[in-house]
Amino acid sequence: MKLDRKDILKALETITIAGEGKNMVESGAIANVITFGDEVVVDLVLHTPAMHIKKRAEDDIKKTILELVSPDAKIKINSKVEVPDKPEIKGKSIPGIKNIIGVASGKGGVGKSTVTANLAVSLAKMGFSVGILDADIYGPSMPIMFDVESEKPISVTVDGKSKMKPVESYEVKILSIGFFTAPSQAVIWRGPMASKALNQMIFDADWGELDFMLVDLPPGTGDIHLSIVQSLPITGVVIVSTPQAVALADAKKGVSMFMSEAINVPVLGIIENMAYFTPEELPENKYYIFGKEGARNLSEDLGVPFLGEVPIVQSIREAGDYGRPAAMQTGSVIETVFEQITRNVVQETVNRNESLPATEAVKITTMAGCSTVNKK
Repeated sequence: MKLDRKDILKALETITIAGEGKNMVESGAIANVITFGDEVVVDLVLHTPAMHIKKRAEDDIKKTILELVSPDAKIKINSKVEVPDKPEIKGKSIPGIKNIIGVASGKGGVGKSTVTANLAVSLAKMGFSVGILDADIYGPSMPIMFDVESEKPISVTVDGKSKMKPVESYEVKILSIGFFTAPSQAVIWRGPMASKALNQMIFDADWGELDFMLVDLPPGTGDIHLSIVQSLPITGVVIVSTPQAVALADAKKGVSMFMSEAINVPVLGIIENMAYFTPEELPENKYYIFGKEGARNLSEDLGVPFLGEVPIVQSIREAGDYGRPAAMQTGSVIETVFEQITRNVVQETVNRNESLPATEAVKITTMAGCSTVNKK
């Protein structure tokens, strides 16, 4: 059978590269198609070096040609990665901070703050210098999780200016609105007040040299998220979700916000929290209380990396309540779990920095909505 190039291009118009809206032909991912009898050679151009994106694209091309054109076609795919040159960081960066990672969730109660705290101590154990900005203005929990509720940031003079010195615990520098309010006091602020407080903790603080700043974002997609992306060039975000459908629906919205054209912040991946329960007396058993592999499947559907899963373990909750993150439990299952997830986050950050231009700060305007602009 002789294959027709037009038939193949028409078939390839039915599929897309994961994470892109246009089909492969329209987006230019299919650079060329050559046919020789029953053989076809497809030149594929990708704009991300992620191996799972490349493999999925190649598998989709083969499957589509075999199903829509000819089941006997002999297919060869030549894949090439082309990435844009990396410009200098634009936007109002913080001197000395190399990577700013947002930790977000679509809804509350999925353990986002717990994951942030354990990522931070795992990074510190690996030798990185780490800071946490607790941007969950209305529910700050980092002072509790690091056992520093009674601490207060002190004022230091840097280059003639008075700045806040972050509170340090377990080799992690922390700033939170919780340091400035009583434990029983509710923060009743409108969006502009919350944004102003955040900006003070970001730019009026002596963070020093950090390899990673983790930003613990509040649930949802609201004012605080816009304030953060407006203020800072975020390196990337990590999405935390539990496996059940109601949490995944909101996680999907979170991913959509950051990947939207207006915001355009890279999503480093998804972490599945409360993935399963294993009783201490039955270590081989796994009970999928909230559903099985929901976040893993969502990451595949959205074309973003899956960073790992955290089981339901009583000691994680206890450790958070007592102010000593569970990842510090040497030799435990939880230490191993968070160590692997943290390694994946670091690797995705490296991949992102090697392949993508620096994220720009975003300008939010009342009349025009969200638009990405160059900030001087």
